[in-house]
Parts: sequence; C-alpha cells; structure tokens
Amino acid sequence: MDSMDLERERGITISSKNGSFRYKDFLINIIDTPGHADFGGQVERVLKMADGVLLLVDAAEGPMPQTYFVLKKALALALPVIVVINKIDKPAERCDWVVNEVFDLFVKLDAPDHILDFPVIYSSAKEGYATLDHTVRQGTMEPLFDLIVEAVPAPTGNPEGPLQMLVSSLDYSPFLGRLAIGKITSGALMLDRDVVVAAEGKSVIPGAHHQDLPL
Repeated sequence: MDSMDLERERGITISSKNGSFRYKDFLINIIDTPGHADFGGQVERVLKMADGVLLLVDAAEGPMPQTYFVLKKALALALPVIVVINKIDKPAERCDWVVNEVFDLFVKLDAPDHILDFPVIYSSAKEGYATLDHTVRQGTMEPLFDLIVEAVPAPTGNPEGPLQMLVSSLDYSPFLGRLAIGKITSGALMLDRDVVVAAEGKSVIPGAHHQDLPL
C-alpha cells in the first residue's frame, strides 16, 4: 500500500494506509503502519484504531529495531498479536531461530502470559501463500485470514447508539478535500447527517465549520 514516491524509492512505509476486504462472512480492515521509530507518533495514533496486530518479521533477518518499537506500542494497548514470519521462500530462511528471537523479545518487553502464547504463521507475500508449517511452500493466503478471524476479536460498540468516532489521522483528496480517518466506536455514519467535532478543553462545534478538522 506504499503509494508515495519516497516510500517506493526507499522501500519503507512512511505514512499509514488503510484498506479492507471481505473474507467469507467477515469484513477485515487492514492498517499498514510505519515501522521506523522516526514515525512513532503516527504509529501510536493509528494503533488505537486496531483490534489486533500482525507482527511481520523477516524469516532470515529476524526481529529488527523497529520490531521492538512497534511491539512495545501494541503491548501497551493490550492488543492481541499474531506473529507472521514472512519471506520463508528465502534460501537463508531460519524460521525456528526467528520464532525463538521473537519470543525472547516478548519476554524482554514483559508481555503477559496469555500474549506470550502468541500464534505463529509463515508466509511468502511474494509467492502469495501462508502456512502453519514452514516446510510447506505452497497454497493461498486463506490460513492467514482464518487466523485473523480466530485470534482478533470483533470490534465492540453499539451500532444503534449515538455516533462517536475517534479521529486518528488526516488526509487529503483532490476530489473530496480534507479527510478525517478514524475508528467508529458507536453508532454509524450516514449521508447528510450533521456531526460535531469535540476536542479536550475546547468547545463542541459543527464539523462542517471546523477549520482544523472538517468532516
């Protein structure tokens, strides 16, 4: 989902992106976050939109400094973690060693016992398959989708209640103007419905007239 020219040039995620897809009877939302600590503020904001985390680790290199940073933020929010060992198609893969290194990282960060028993899945995004057995080098991504459905809890909130949305980031569209991106925690957004913007220590004002955060 890296769409910025600089992201493609450097091969890293700089700005968070979100997308969604339907799998069986479920709608799965994905947020691609930066891993580097330089973009830590953005990671902290968008993690509040998530109900679980896919911790992506290279099958040859193991946990990197940014892995430590992102995992620390996820554990602070008590999010369930699925460890995805990616690039198992590499000739230099060492999956068992990587899993042990990831476990040691969880221990180092004082993860609670129920999170220490994290599920692990192996994948090759390049080849398009995921598997629970790293010696199997074929298939589809369905095992990963099934694991997400099983391990990540569904969002909480009352869809019939009053609308509440936690805005985590802003974006801009040349067709729509400024956009507020966030997580709905109650109610539902509808066309032609009036909304207000509330910030701590500030007055509640109509969203359509808010200069800093128009909705």
